[in-house]
Amino acid sequence: MDGRNIPDQLVFGLDIGTRSVVGTVGYKQNADQFVVVAQSVRYHDTRAMLDGQIHDIQKVSETIADVRRELERSLGRKLDRVCIAAAGRVLKTVTVRAEQNLEEEGYTDEVINAEAIHSLEMIGIEKAYEVIRGETKNETVEYYCVGYTVVHYYLNDFMITNLEGHKGNRIAAEILATFLPQEVIDGLYAAVGKAGLEVDNLTLEPIAAINVAIPEKFRLLNIALVDVGAGTSDICITKEGTIVAYGMIPAAGDAVTDVLVQKHLVDFATAEEIKLAASTKKKVINYKDIMGLQGKTTPAQVIAETNDKVAEITKMVSDRIMELNGGKAVSAVFVVGGGGKIPSFTKMLAEQLGLPKERVALRGEEVLGAVTFLTDTKKDPLLVTPIGICLNYYEQKNNFIFVQVNRERVKLYDNSRLMVLDAAVAIGFPNDGLFPKRGTPLEFYINGTKRLVRGEEGEPAKITLNGRTVGINTPIEANDVIEITPSTAGAPAALTVGQLAEYRSQIEFTVNGKQILCPKFIRAGENLVSEYYDIKNQDQLEIQNYYTLSQLLEFMDMTYKDGMLVNHVPAGPAEKIYEKFSVDYEFESAPAEPDEKTHEKFNVDYEFESAPAEPRTIRVTVNSTPVTLKGKSSYIFVDILDVYHFDVKTAKGSRVVIKVNGAPAEFSTPIDMGDYIQLYWEE
Repeated sequence: MDGRNIPDQLVFGLDIGTRSVVGTVGYKQNADQFVVVAQSVRYHDTRAMLDGQIHDIQKVSETIADVRRELERSLGRKLDRVCIAAAGRVLKTVTVRAEQNLEEEGYTDEVINAEAIHSLEMIGIEKAYEVIRGETKNETVEYYCVGYTVVHYYLNDFMITNLEGHKGNRIAAEILATFLPQEVIDGLYAAVGKAGLEVDNLTLEPIAAINVAIPEKFRLLNIALVDVGAGTSDICITKEGTIVAYGMIPAAGDAVTDVLVQKHLVDFATAEEIKLAASTKKKVINYKDIMGLQGKTTPAQVIAETNDKVAEITKMVSDRIMELNGGKAVSAVFVVGGGGKIPSFTKMLAEQLGLPKERVALRGEEVLGAVTFLTDTKKDPLLVTPIGICLNYYEQKNNFIFVQVNRERVKLYDNSRLMVLDAAVAIGFPNDGLFPKRGTPLEFYINGTKRLVRGEEGEPAKITLNGRTVGINTPIEANDVIEITPSTAGAPAALTVGQLAEYRSQIEFTVNGKQILCPKFIRAGENLVSEYYDIKNQDQLEIQNYYTLSQLLEFMDMTYKDGMLVNHVPAGPAEKIYEKFSVDYEFESAPAEPDEKTHEKFNVDYEFESAPAEPRTIRVTVNSTPVTLKGKSSYIFVDILDVYHFDVKTAKGSRVVIKVNGAPAEFSTPIDMGDYIQLYWEE
């Protein structure tokens, strides 16, 4: 092919299978059209691969090199980068549920953003790693997460398509994570590297196949994809718009070929030719056995000889599909791969699943409608995975890279979106060591209503990337050096009674015709508490909407005497006095000086004098501060400024607000014992 007639930007994909290596080179012409400009197929000379696993790296590398050279001759240009896929034979999958309680962390009122969602997903990956490490703790193999799929998001326990932009108390994600052992990846990389190629992108074979065979618009349906190769049959399940499960069975086309080896006493390559011929319209199939004798058979006879093995394989596939799909059959099955072309395979699989035969079908030409071949190539199920490998390049360009985290060398599967957070998860750095931790919250109750005060936010993890300070979502590249100092927890939540808005509320009584404003009592359990009381976790606080007569008298530095009236009715010391109640009595002499302990208990000093003397002392409250005025027989508002500091000369607002017992006042307004005074600048 004349290389001058094709674009410079090409994608080279290799499907390294058990029986063959298929090389495909092409490019995307537009959003949904892929053009194949060259293709090459080479069969392994020996059983260098078994069940999708490389056993002889050198032999496989030689086959890859042959494919590369043929493609280069066809294209007239060099190929040095390639996309590959790993088989599912050694694939491990873990499904976990990651959750975050936003209410506990104090983020209930904040909008959920992309960072919060990524953090949630990383919690899931961390949990998946913990599961894998637990399952393989007795193995020497190390596993890497090569990709994950979010099956479902949840907001307040309800399933939702996208969390971003919402508010809620709890978010969660069900995550399907896939893992491969290091030896599989290393074997693929080694075989490709020996052929003079560098890996540009790695994906999984079932992912590559499903990208072609089951477009996203079909994934709302409960469908199984079965990629039947030579050594393995990879399975993928879709439902509700996403991939929900991966699986495989270690049996496929080679198992059928092995039956013909025994039946006809031929080598493996000859048995493979007999098997392929059985799916053609030939009436007679001629062959030569290992003794050199001529033999012949028919397609019908080959089908009869292999029926038991095909039934065995389809039973295994059916059982695995049922297991992956929660114990029930799927709605339909798409079959791809060369092994799926075995006569009676789709018919038997349909019978095993209890599906109509038309619901289980080979997918070849039907799913390659958006693929144009510039080569003389027939659209075939065998080509679905190779083309899917190429198309996956456009979805995500990835590779393995090494970075250093806290002086530990880490190998990461590069999906072109790697961040510091991914590196931290890979070394098992605890997720709560990355994000600032709030101090212990304070939960208490006021008149039975729950209140929650958040703890202070701690410091986030201190992260440096190649010596410069960065955040957890900073992109990383190969050979980066990362240092992470764990985050810290903030101070626990703390609150005093005086900081409660309710503490400033007042209750009004009429005592001998005079309006008296008193602060409301607050109890913690059975005890009256002051404004300096530190609220404890689970405290039951009660704001009383009444005084007893004895409490009111104590508050006014007075003692109970017989003949006192509440709402004009004789009352004892325990009588409850509510808002606007009146108290009447007669005094024979002035009350004694207030007890300082009483002042400390209520933090507000009041005194009511029935027979003022000359000069007289009064006590008032200014902006919640007790103030004592002495030396005069009567007082006006301006006298406050002699004992209470307030700058009226330097403007700190539009005007000074003056109130006495809640009513607007002036500097010349008279004030008396027990008055509640407000003085402040209004903005």
